[in-house]
Amino acid sequence: MKKHILHTIVGTLATCLPLLGWAAWPEKPIRMVVPYAAGGGADNTARIVAQQMSIGLGQQIIIDNKPGAGGVIGADNVAKAAADGYTVLYDASAFSVNPSLRKLPFDAAKDFIPVALVATAPQILVVPVSAPYKTVAEFLDFSRKHPGKLSFASAGGGTGSHLAGEALNEQAKLNLMHVPYKGGAPALTDVMGEQVSAYFGNVASTLSYVKSGKLRALAVSSARRVPGLPDTPTLAEAGLPGYNVVEWNGVFLPKGTPPEIVQRLGKAIQTAVSEPKVKDKLLQLGLEPAGTTPEEFSKFVQGETNRVGLLVKARNIKVD
Repeated sequence: MKKHILHTIVGTLATCLPLLGWAAWPEKPIRMVVPYAAGGGADNTARIVAQQMSIGLGQQIIIDNKPGAGGVIGADNVAKAAADGYTVLYDASAFSVNPSLRKLPFDAAKDFIPVALVATAPQILVVPVSAPYKTVAEFLDFSRKHPGKLSFASAGGGTGSHLAGEALNEQAKLNLMHVPYKGGAPALTDVMGEQVSAYFGNVASTLSYVKSGKLRALAVSSARRVPGLPDTPTLAEAGLPGYNVVEWNGVFLPKGTPPEIVQRLGKAIQTAVSEPKVKDKLLQLGLEPAGTTPEEFSKFVQGETNRVGLLVKARNIKVD
């Protein structure tokens, strides 16, 4: 009898010890991998949020930039990391785009645990100020009456600006020619110079040109209007119901990470994003703060991946 009781106690302790270990997490600094270059949009946002998260978790969060292959190199590094909560992936929209456009060394759906959506980034559909169309309806009408004449710029194949333009092509039944650039800055320059007809630019890089009268905003890509452009309609309001294309940032953990750590990290992100000073900084960057539960973010990522997959197939989108 005593032997049976002893076995029961030992078994119970064996079950509880891992939980006690996870309860102490984090006991050392956390490495947050950003699979993009330092100084870029995702990197800037990650540093703002990570600084506040470190306060809540009581441990330093070290940003580790691992750019390359559209975010694949950094994501692969995290996919192969120990599932102990000390290696985190801070990724962007490319996470849901890459499975449809690239051969990946990991399974995006199975090798990661979505933790939280940090923020979304609406885009502004801009055209030259000299363009003969001043509304989305006029733009669509002009395009249909002059097939093959209008084009749209992007920051590169497979980027958010490219997919937003292709989504417009698909839903409005247009055939705007895609003109890829190596980044958003040269794309904006050529829209202002009337070399291309339109561009979906993120709020952070584009709003100032609209405010200064160098570009004309026809609509925004998100489901809600942008605070900085209260009189500019969404594309859904302008005649394309259901159109909602945004760039986003979110946090992932490697598969196998204990649920307790997933939930605690998720709550730390939600708390950080809801901090007024963090929200203000994100808004200044043209981002809409989010902060979701792991379950909500998982559904979001799955929805985005499915949406992009259908769009890539319908438009036969490829990247070099």
